[in-house]
Amino acid sequence: MAVDTTSFDSGLDLSNYDDEQARLMEEMCIVIDEHDKAISAASKKTCHLMTNIDQGLLHRAFSVFLFNSKNELLLQQRATEKITFPDHYTNTCCSHPLATALELEEAGQMGVRRAAQRKLEHELGIPADQVPLDSFQYLTRIHYVAPSDGLWGEHEIDYILFVKADVDLNINENEVRSVKYVSLDEMKEIIATAEETGTKLTPWFKLIDENFLYKWWAKLDNLKDMKDHKTIHRLL
Repeated sequence: MAVDTTSFDSGLDLSNYDDEQARLMEEMCIVIDEHDKAISAASKKTCHLMTNIDQGLLHRAFSVFLFNSKNELLLQQRATEKITFPDHYTNTCCSHPLATALELEEAGQMGVRRAAQRKLEHELGIPADQVPLDSFQYLTRIHYVAPSDGLWGEHEIDYILFVKADVDLNINENEVRSVKYVSLDEMKEIIATAEETGTKLTPWFKLIDENFLYKWWAKLDNLKDMKDHKTIHRLL
């Protein structure tokens, strides 16, 4: 059943934001119900305004965790230009499949995989052939809500994708301020000292870290028993 998204506020003036980030806010996200059924489409801007989130507007997303051959996780610090959660550290790549035929395809999570491959290239310059679609391991989904600055926020069902590959990076500085690979122990230290060091972490990354990350990381080379494709974990 379609949802009339015209009732949601989408008229906010973005002229005070970075031009490229404002342009990307016009991309069309997939609006879903609480069971992850696609029901409509709305702009990224519409989906991320807290006034709409407070009315229940929910969209589909993904989070990629990319590990190298040493089992180190690639972290990124989001660019200062980002409209939501600028300068926050997070997992390798976090974004949204778009409301297009290719990225709406649900069989085998193909739409989400295509979106992940596209955004890894857009944000980090990783060539698509270094992260082929079948290299992504889909683990599970989380449903969470998180305000950013009072005006903006997130309300997503987030597909968790792991991929192991040694990749070439060509950072898009409008998207990513910095990157670094970390070991499991280094990741635990970053989390433990984040408040003391003033390290800002995205809320979805913290939720995944607190609930799942270390048990998945420990099984990185044998994730079969870690996959749960039926459950939507409600971390609300």
